[in-house]
Amino acid sequence: MAAKSPINATSKKIGLLLNPMSGQVRKRERAIRNALKQIPDAILCEATDATGFITATDTLIQAKIGLLVIVAGDGTSHAVLSYLFTTLPVTRWPVLMIIPGGTTNMTPLDLGMRGKPEKILQRLAQYLQHADGCNTVKQVQRSALCIEQNGRQTIYGMFFAAGLVARGVKFSRSSVKQIGITGGIFTFLIMLRSLIGLIFSHQNKQWAPVTMSILKENGESFQGTYLFTLVSALDCLLLNMRPFWGHEPAPLHITWVDQQHKHLWRSLWPLLKGKAERLKAQDGYHSHNSHKLTIQMNDEYIVDGELYHSPGGAPLRITATAPVTFLVL
Repeated sequence: MAAKSPINATSKKIGLLLNPMSGQVRKRERAIRNALKQIPDAILCEATDATGFITATDTLIQAKIGLLVIVAGDGTSHAVLSYLFTTLPVTRWPVLMIIPGGTTNMTPLDLGMRGKPEKILQRLAQYLQHADGCNTVKQVQRSALCIEQNGRQTIYGMFFAAGLVARGVKFSRSSVKQIGITGGIFTFLIMLRSLIGLIFSHQNKQWAPVTMSILKENGESFQGTYLFTLVSALDCLLLNMRPFWGHEPAPLHITWVDQQHKHLWRSLWPLLKGKAERLKAQDGYHSHNSHKLTIQMNDEYIVDGELYHSPGGAPLRITATAPVTFLVL
């Protein structure tokens, strides 16, 4: 007997959201557009900015699609997730599929989407046209981050960072991104810039660590200056980095490193790979899993590569959402 299709059973319509300005889409546009034409019963919408992403997503939702395919990068996916969370309960969402078409594609790569965008779209077309079982696809469920702050619009995403990581991404959004570098080289330059920031963080305010107070779910609190703070619903970040080593059964992975750390250069590789046996809290390395975290700071932070600023007054409350269903080929 054929297995049940993972696509929303209430509709076989496919919604395609394409950002033609995304890094990989610009490089491979002709091949991607040819692959999109092979998707049966598809409705295609294109958008290049936040307003357009909302309009396109709303158009597709109103068409009662069962699968929403996003061909773009982390920024576009972030905008779509934010809009869906603010307008619909998760139980009424279409199944989501994110094709890695952007400059950075951390979310789809962590979910298991591998290959060139047009090749993934071709596999999707083949599956939809010959859906005689589900052995070629799988469903992955992940929570997202819900970031709330009094007086501010709620933000949703998969990855939060403050400190040197946020400063590296801010740098990348200017000169590096404008010259069209994407993929692994782009990510390497961000990492290199962030490592340079470690060296000059005491001398250059542009690379200053972040001062904040942190309140854990269990009531334990911390206050100080940190090189960086990460909160992620993803297991693996860019370049296969896994800077988390908590063992708690919770959806949010949280890591921060004190400015007054010990043995940073010797600990750098274990830090990026989450080798807990070498990284101790008494040496300035903190990591755990949780359902929520509260942060108070007056500084910049990023969510899925998009830059935000937190004023010093109201705390940021980061919690895990209900799980979202993603289709993975």
